Amino acid sequence: MILCAQANEIDLVDYLQNAGQQPLKIRGNDYWYLSLLRDEKTPSFKVDRKQNIWYDHGIGKGGNFVDFGILFHNCSVKEFLQILDEKKSLFLSFHQPLLPIENRNNKEHNKIQILSTGPLKNWELYYYVQSRNIPFELACKHVQEVSFSLNNKHYTSLGFPNNSGGYELRNQYFKGSAAPKDVSIISQGASEIKVFEGFFSFLSYLTLMKKDFVKMIPEGPAVQSNFLILNSLSFLEKGRSLMEDHAVIDLYLDRDLSGLEATKKALQWSPRYNDQSHLYKEHKDLNDLLTGSQKLVKREEQKRGRHI
Repeated sequence: MILCAQANEIDLVDYLQNAGQQPLKIRGNDYWYLSLLRDEKTPSFKVDRKQNIWYDHGIGKGGNFVDFGILFHNCSVKEFLQILDEKKSLFLSFHQPLLPIENRNNKEHNKIQILSTGPLKNWELYYYVQSRNIPFELACKHVQEVSFSLNNKHYTSLGFPNNSGGYELRNQYFKGSAAPKDVSIISQGASEIKVFEGFFSFLSYLTLMKKDFVKMIPEGPAVQSNFLILNSLSFLEKGRSLMEDHAVIDLYLDRDLSGLEATKKALQWSPRYNDQSHLYKEHKDLNDLLTGSQKLVKREEQKRGRHI
C-alpha cells in the first residue's frame, strides 16, 4: 500500500497532465487550471509546483496531493491510497521526467488522439459505470469504449459522441474531451426536448425512468421526447436554436452555481423553458439523486431482511 508521504511526493502538475488537464497559464512556479472540483470559466485553481501544493480560490480550499485526491474522488484517505496503489502503473508516474521546456507548449504533443472506438468491453469501465448506478446495458446503447493517446501514453475511457464527431471522455480518473467539442442531440421526432448538462445526467434520467422501485421523478403518462446534452454550459447559447425548435423545453441542469445561473438565463428567453431541477433540489445533479436513491433502497431492503 502506498503511504501518504509517498503519495504527496507525486508531482501534482504531472498527475493533472496525465488526467488530460492542461494549465491555462503559467507564472513562474504557479500553474493555473480550470477547477476540477467545480465548473468555472476563468481558471482559479492554482498549483505551486515548487511546493507541490494547490489552492482553489473558488471554494477557498487547498492542500497537498492527498488533500486534492480525496476531494476529487470524493473518498476517504484510505480509499484514495488504494486507488493510487491499484492504478499507479496505468495513471501515475512517481519519477517521470518533465517534458523538455521546448515541448511543454507543443499542442500536438498535448492533443488527445483517438486510436480506436468500439462497444464497451473493458471490465474497469464496467465497474465505473456500475459505481455511478447506471445499468451497463443502458450505457452500452449510448456510450462507446474509446482508446486514445495523450502525451505519448495510451488510455481507455467511456466515449460519448457529439454532433461533430468528437467525444466526451470519462473514466474513474479522467475527465476530458476529444475535439471537436460540440453538443449531442438525440432526436425521436418529438415536440418536446429534455436538456442535460452532461451525459451522466442524461443516463441517470433514463435509469430513473426505468426503475420500478422508486419514483424519484414523477412524470405521469410517458411522453416521447428528444434529448440535448450540452457537454458544457458554454454551449447553452449554441444549443438555443435546437431547443427552441420544440414546443416544450425541460431543463435538467446541475444545481451548482453555474448550472443555476444558466437555468435562470434560459428561463428569461421564453416561457417554453421549464426548470426541472427542483425534482432533485437536495442533490447536485441527477446522478447524485440516482446514487442517493440506490443507497436508500438498499438500506430499506436490509431493514426488511432483518424482519423476515
